[in-house]
Amino acid sequence: MKKVIIKSEFSLFKFEELDDVLKILVSKAIDATDNSYSPYSNFKVGAALQLEDGTIVIGANQENAAFSVTMCAERSAIFNAQSNHPDLAITTIAIAAKNVNGLVHIPISPCGSCRQVILEMEQKYKRNIKILLCGSEGIYVINSIKDLLPLSFVDESMR
Repeated sequence: MKKVIIKSEFSLFKFEELDDVLKILVSKAIDATDNSYSPYSNFKVGAALQLEDGTIVIGANQENAAFSVTMCAERSAIFNAQSNHPDLAITTIAIAAKNVNGLVHIPISPCGSCRQVILEMEQKYKRNIKILLCGSEGIYVINSIKDLLPLSFVDESMR
Protein backbone atom coordinates (compact mmCIF):
# COMPACT_ATOMS: atom_id res chain seq x y z
CA MET A 1 0.00 0.00 0.00
CA LYS A 2 1.14 3.51 -0.77
CA LYS A 3 -0.15 6.45 1.21
CA VAL A 4 -0.84 9.61 -0.80
CA ILE A 5 -1.27 12.98 0.86
CA ILE A 6 -3.19 15.74 -0.92
CA LYS A 7 -2.73 19.28 0.33
CA SER A 8 -4.60 22.43 -0.55
CA GLU A 9 -3.26 25.91 -0.14
CA PHE A 10 -5.03 29.25 0.11
CA SER A 11 -4.40 32.72 1.47
CA LEU A 12 -6.57 34.58 3.97
CA PHE A 13 -6.99 38.32 3.38
CA LYS A 14 -8.86 41.08 5.11
CA PHE A 15 -10.94 43.13 2.67
CA GLU A 16 -8.62 46.12 3.11
CA GLU A 17 -5.62 44.03 2.02
CA LEU A 18 -7.08 43.22 -1.41
CA ASP A 19 -6.12 45.23 -4.48
CA ASP A 20 -8.75 47.59 -5.90
CA VAL A 21 -9.89 45.18 -8.64
CA LEU A 22 -10.50 42.35 -6.17
CA LYS A 23 -12.28 44.72 -3.77
CA ILE A 24 -14.71 45.62 -6.57
CA LEU A 25 -15.31 41.95 -7.37
CA VAL A 26 -15.93 41.05 -3.73
CA SER A 27 -18.31 44.01 -3.33
CA LYS A 28 -20.24 42.98 -6.44
CA ALA A 29 -20.52 39.39 -5.17
CA ILE A 30 -21.91 40.65 -1.87
CA ASP A 31 -24.31 42.98 -3.72
CA ALA A 32 -25.40 40.07 -5.97
CA THR A 33 -26.77 38.27 -2.89
CA ASP A 34 -29.62 40.80 -3.05
CA ASN A 35 -30.67 39.23 -6.38
CA SER A 36 -31.08 35.81 -4.78
CA TYR A 37 -34.45 34.10 -4.93
CA SER A 38 -34.24 31.89 -1.85
CA PRO A 39 -37.68 31.68 -0.18
CA TYR A 40 -37.04 28.15 1.12
CA SER A 41 -33.58 28.33 2.63
CA ASN A 42 -33.28 32.10 3.19
CA PHE A 43 -29.61 31.55 2.28
CA LYS A 44 -28.62 34.13 -0.31
CA VAL A 45 -25.54 33.48 -2.44
CA GLY A 46 -24.02 35.89 -4.91
CA ALA A 47 -21.15 35.50 -7.34
CA ALA A 48 -19.23 37.99 -9.44
CA LEU A 49 -16.71 36.90 -12.00
CA GLN A 50 -14.27 38.84 -14.09
CA LEU A 51 -13.51 38.03 -17.69
CA GLU A 52 -10.12 38.54 -19.30
CA ASP A 53 -11.22 41.86 -20.84
CA GLY A 54 -12.30 43.22 -17.43
CA THR A 55 -16.04 42.61 -17.90
CA ILE A 56 -17.77 41.66 -14.65
CA VAL A 57 -20.70 39.24 -14.71
CA ILE A 58 -22.82 38.48 -11.64
CA GLY A 59 -25.08 35.63 -10.61
CA ALA A 60 -27.28 34.76 -7.65
CA ASN A 61 -28.80 31.52 -6.43
CA GLN A 62 -32.33 30.81 -7.63
CA GLU A 63 -34.36 28.30 -5.63
CA ASN A 64 -37.39 26.31 -6.61
CA ALA A 65 -39.75 24.11 -4.59
CA ALA A 66 -38.39 21.25 -6.71
CA PHE A 67 -34.84 21.61 -5.36
CA SER A 68 -33.31 19.65 -8.23
CA VAL A 69 -33.89 22.61 -10.56
CA THR A 70 -32.34 25.15 -8.18
CA MET A 71 -29.39 27.08 -9.64
CA CYS A 72 -26.34 28.10 -7.63
CA ALA A 73 -24.91 31.62 -7.92
CA GLU A 74 -21.60 30.41 -9.30
CA ARG A 75 -23.14 28.47 -12.16
CA SER A 76 -25.63 31.28 -12.79
CA ALA A 77 -22.73 33.72 -13.34
CA ILE A 78 -20.62 31.27 -15.34
CA PHE A 79 -23.47 30.24 -17.65
CA ASN A 80 -24.37 33.91 -18.15
CA ALA A 81 -20.75 34.67 -19.08
CA GLN A 82 -20.56 31.69 -21.43
CA SER A 83 -23.84 32.63 -23.10
CA ASN A 84 -22.88 36.26 -23.65
CA HIS A 85 -19.06 36.20 -23.87
CA PRO A 86 -18.07 32.67 -24.99
CA ASP A 87 -14.67 33.72 -26.30
CA LEU A 88 -13.52 35.39 -23.07
CA ALA A 89 -11.81 33.39 -20.34
CA ILE A 90 -12.86 33.77 -16.72
CA THR A 91 -9.95 35.04 -14.65
CA THR A 92 -11.50 35.39 -11.18
CA ILE A 93 -14.72 34.54 -9.36
CA ALA A 94 -15.83 35.91 -5.99
CA ILE A 95 -18.52 34.12 -3.97
CA ALA A 96 -20.41 35.57 -1.00
CA ALA A 97 -23.34 34.39 1.10
CA LYS A 98 -25.77 35.93 3.55
CA ASN A 99 -28.02 34.18 6.03
CA VAL A 100 -30.73 35.79 8.16
CA ASN A 101 -27.98 37.47 10.23
CA GLY A 102 -26.17 39.03 7.25
CA LEU A 103 -22.89 38.16 5.55
CA VAL A 104 -21.63 34.79 6.77
CA HIS A 105 -18.64 34.98 9.12
CA ILE A 106 -16.70 32.07 7.64
CA PRO A 107 -16.65 31.91 3.83
CA ILE A 108 -18.62 29.19 2.07
CA SER A 109 -17.14 27.14 -0.74
CA PRO A 110 -18.72 26.03 -4.02
CA CYS A 111 -20.78 22.84 -4.09
CA GLY A 112 -19.55 19.85 -6.09
CA SER A 113 -21.52 20.77 -9.20
CA CYS A 114 -20.12 24.30 -9.20
CA ARG A 115 -16.60 22.99 -8.62
CA GLN A 116 -16.96 20.77 -11.67
CA VAL A 117 -18.20 23.67 -13.82
CA ILE A 118 -15.32 25.90 -12.67
CA LEU A 119 -12.89 23.06 -13.42
CA GLU A 120 -14.25 22.73 -16.94
CA MET A 121 -13.83 26.48 -17.49
CA GLU A 122 -10.20 26.16 -16.42
CA GLN A 123 -9.83 23.29 -18.89
CA LYS A 124 -11.62 25.13 -21.70
CA TYR A 125 -9.45 28.24 -21.49
CA LYS A 126 -6.29 26.46 -20.28
CA ARG A 127 -5.80 28.81 -17.36
CA ASN A 128 -6.48 28.86 -13.64
CA ILE A 129 -9.41 30.79 -12.22
CA LYS A 130 -8.68 32.66 -9.00
CA ILE A 131 -11.44 32.02 -6.45
CA LEU A 132 -12.36 34.47 -3.69
CA LEU A 133 -14.54 33.06 -0.90
CA CYS A 134 -15.97 35.95 1.10
CA GLY A 135 -16.96 36.15 4.74
CA SER A 136 -17.03 38.90 7.32
CA GLU A 137 -13.99 37.41 9.08
CA GLY A 138 -11.90 37.37 5.92
CA ILE A 139 -11.57 36.32 2.32
CA TYR A 140 -9.99 33.06 1.22
CA VAL A 141 -8.04 33.48 -2.01
CA ILE A 142 -7.52 30.24 -3.89
CA ASN A 143 -5.42 30.09 -7.07
CA SER A 144 -7.26 27.24 -8.82
CA ILE A 145 -10.31 25.06 -8.39
CA LYS A 146 -7.87 22.14 -8.29
CA ASP A 147 -7.06 23.20 -4.73
CA LEU A 148 -10.72 22.51 -3.83
CA LEU A 149 -11.13 19.55 -6.21
CA PRO A 150 -7.77 17.77 -6.29
CA LEU A 151 -9.06 14.44 -7.61
CA SER A 152 -11.06 15.67 -10.55
CA PHE A 153 -12.98 14.18 -13.44
CA VAL A 154 -12.04 15.81 -16.73
CA ASP A 155 -12.04 15.00 -20.45
CA GLU A 156 -8.82 13.00 -20.08
CA SER A 157 -10.59 10.74 -17.57
CA MET A 158 -12.81 9.39 -20.35
CA ARG A 159 -10.02 8.54 -22.79
